[in-house]
Amino acid sequence: MMLRTFAILLLGSATITVMPTQKILAGTLTGELPIVIGHRGASGYRPEHTLESYRLAIELGADYIEPDLVSTKDGVLVARHENEISGTTDVANHPEFADRKTTKIIDGQTLTGWFTEDFTLAELKTLRAKERIPNIRPQNTVYNGLFEIPTLQEVIDLAKQKSAELGRTIGIYPETKHPSYFDSIGLSLEEPLVNILKANGYNSQTSPVFIQSFEVSNLQELNTLIDVPLIQLIDSAENKPYDFVLSGDARTYGDLITATGLADIANYADGIGAYKWLIIPRDAQGNLLSPTTLVDDAHAAGLLVHSWTFRRENNFLPANLQNQPEEEFKRYYQTGLDGMFSDNPDIAFAARAAVYGVPEPLTLLGAGTAMAFGAAFKRKLKQK
Repeated sequence: MMLRTFAILLLGSATITVMPTQKILAGTLTGELPIVIGHRGASGYRPEHTLESYRLAIELGADYIEPDLVSTKDGVLVARHENEISGTTDVANHPEFADRKTTKIIDGQTLTGWFTEDFTLAELKTLRAKERIPNIRPQNTVYNGLFEIPTLQEVIDLAKQKSAELGRTIGIYPETKHPSYFDSIGLSLEEPLVNILKANGYNSQTSPVFIQSFEVSNLQELNTLIDVPLIQLIDSAENKPYDFVLSGDARTYGDLITATGLADIANYADGIGAYKWLIIPRDAQGNLLSPTTLVDDAHAAGLLVHSWTFRRENNFLPANLQNQPEEEFKRYYQTGLDGMFSDNPDIAFAARAAVYGVPEPLTLLGAGTAMAFGAAFKRKLKQK
């Protein structure tokens, strides 16, 4: 009841007048519209994790932009999907860095290439980004060599700049990548992340930020360091958080989404970021089936549910929805999903509007109100 009253107060105080329908007040945990998260920016249209990709995501309607975070040799957090960067930069074309090529074991996988932790920020800034999956997105290769690797601070600066320009709050959704590995080499991700967020005024449950991780222990640590919303990422049910592998914990992600597992997550996080097949699975032929109960189960535990990753290419679409990305996106929204990570924020935006049947200006309220609702829920959890 408190949250519904809170929703009415927030909508009533907005500068844009909107008449919500019953659909808006149903399905999601908070009764608010689900958020659109620009996955690595608008990575379906620009090389991922570049300021240009993030900027385009915002222009296409994203409420949040997602920087995956790794560390440089000098302890600066930068946006790369992996610390091994041969697939996303032109580092192989730089003879001055040829001797940096090496082989490492990262989360149990043997990788050969170049790694961010072996470069200073100044050195990384001499590299340029390139399209990670050129065979699937050849049109994006025209941007190869044009864009730098951004720092987390530069991503935050862009979000704040675009928020001011557009008159709506753009949030950031950083992921700590391989936190146990970076701890093992003396380049912990948690402390510099917390310091940057606090320095930028992101230090409360209403701050426009979510922190996400596939590991558990670093989220539990972050819960003691900063009071912003946290999201436990959930991979395929048979896989395990890598900190569980290191500690000998027998639990899998499948165990984390049982009633007991979800209740445990609610002690340190505000939601889950679930692999989409856990929400709507596919059959052996790749056809989309009926939804599982995961969204309802997580909501019952007081947890938001965000899901990944939604893309327009047929390589990623269900067999029975080829060439119909918006239809797949809509089916997931219809489960009551609270947010969607998409390489194509414009399609996610359009599908959301189609499912919820609301005037587009309502999206201008998205980030701010969603964060306020999240704050109310976490305060409620901490009172238990």
